[in-house]
Amino acid sequence: MAILINTCIFLLLVCCCFPTTSSERDEPYVGVNIGTDVSNFPSPSDLVSFLQFQKITHIRLYDADPQILKSLAKSKIRVIISVPNNQLLAIGSSNTTAATWIQRNVVAHYPETLITHIAVGDEVFTTIPSSNPILLTAMQSLYSALVVANLHQNIKISTPCSASIILDAFPPSQAFFNQSLVPTLLPILEFLGKTGSPLMMNLYPYYVFMENKGVVPIDNFLFKPLIPSKEMVDPNTLLHYTNVFDAMVDSVYFSMRNLNVTNVVVLVSEIGWPSKGDSTESFATVDNADTYNSNLIKHVLDRTGTPLHPEITSSVFLYELFNEDLRSPPISEANWGLFYGNTTPVYLLHVAGSGTFLANDTTNQTYCIAVDGMDLRTLQAALDWACGPGRANCSEIQPGEACYQPNNVRNHASYAFDSYYQKEGRASGSCDFKGVATVTTTDPSHGSCIFPGSKKTSNKPKEMVNNSDEASGAQRVKSFVIVSSRRTSAIHKGSRYFIAVALLTFVFLFLL
Repeated sequence: MAILINTCIFLLLVCCCFPTTSSERDEPYVGVNIGTDVSNFPSPSDLVSFLQFQKITHIRLYDADPQILKSLAKSKIRVIISVPNNQLLAIGSSNTTAATWIQRNVVAHYPETLITHIAVGDEVFTTIPSSNPILLTAMQSLYSALVVANLHQNIKISTPCSASIILDAFPPSQAFFNQSLVPTLLPILEFLGKTGSPLMMNLYPYYVFMENKGVVPIDNFLFKPLIPSKEMVDPNTLLHYTNVFDAMVDSVYFSMRNLNVTNVVVLVSEIGWPSKGDSTESFATVDNADTYNSNLIKHVLDRTGTPLHPEITSSVFLYELFNEDLRSPPISEANWGLFYGNTTPVYLLHVAGSGTFLANDTTNQTYCIAVDGMDLRTLQAALDWACGPGRANCSEIQPGEACYQPNNVRNHASYAFDSYYQKEGRASGSCDFKGVATVTTTDPSHGSCIFPGSKKTSNKPKEMVNNSDEASGAQRVKSFVIVSSRRTSAIHKGSRYFIAVALLTFVFLFLL
């Protein structure tokens, strides 16, 4: 009890000492990174039209392309522009060069083009450590130029960092920055705090999973509903983590707190899941990418924050808008996009009703199925409701019908859930059933069993079975059936190494 009381006091103090800045009061949002290693990259005007059609309101560019910035004028799309790593030396060595850069890339376009942030370099600490000594100087010189232009209150300056700058990341309360970087990193964090700027972090739960697959269940990564015993618990704070994303964000906050920095918020400048990989990346699939990004979008727009800071929800930039087919192997490097360069979707997000980002789904072909590993009683109760008060058509899961086999609760529940979901027009919230159902873009039809959402659905009329006494699943008497970045691959591996080792420690301590 004493430990619990002390933990509550600690959390109260942390929350109270964290100031509420204007950036924190802003609504969290989901943006996209736009890489250009695409063989048929759209013209700037076509790109902006596409962004508007998809209701994408925040983007990050890896440079400051003048044609794209010009096309963004009066579009109301907010944009992060970037100083490429190869320009750091010039800007960090000359105030005049920094001022010229601001005039050419900011003043010339703002406010018609809504530039919100300048990302100075990309993962400088891990990709070009020789530039570490000039990174802060470059940021300060650009800031001074913004002050002269009276834009320093409107445009924030930061630098995207790799997750590998954090060591012992799990449990989050034990996380700390690589000590060799602190002499350079701490002044940058202090600069961010003084200017009201966020710390940009490139976070990739996918790579954490790849290094530890089989140890931490994939549901913990994909934001799937978890039973309490599967949640990750930080023993030092007793905070419960239902997904790895929140744990990674909190590891950043704890790392900053260890340096007495408590006034900087986290902006996730890169995050995502690849839809295709080589033979060693079996979890880089369309379904996992769809599930991850769809659930991440919902998680952010639900504004639930993290266990450490429920009052602060980090905005995120998905990596990325287009598949960059010109990128070098491995295969996954070219398959992080939501869309192909011709603007057709790579996979079909299911985020309707979740907010402004892609407010209309990119597909009309989604299905509702039962979540793996759910308690059978809870699943049965949801199945009974769907076939009863929910008025789902459960005729196909009666004995002798096409979807009766396999005769188990999960299979019957999936069919009933999809029937209800399709009947409700795939409306937001119609595939939940108190957390035991999830949306998928993979057609769950099998053999002669065609699910209601499938284009192959037969027009053959079936008698609607709605009475809960007549049908609870296939038959209530049968319900006891046991249901048995932009960075190179080498840099990715460097980032994964530190996180992977730390996560293994976390797993063995807290998933027992």
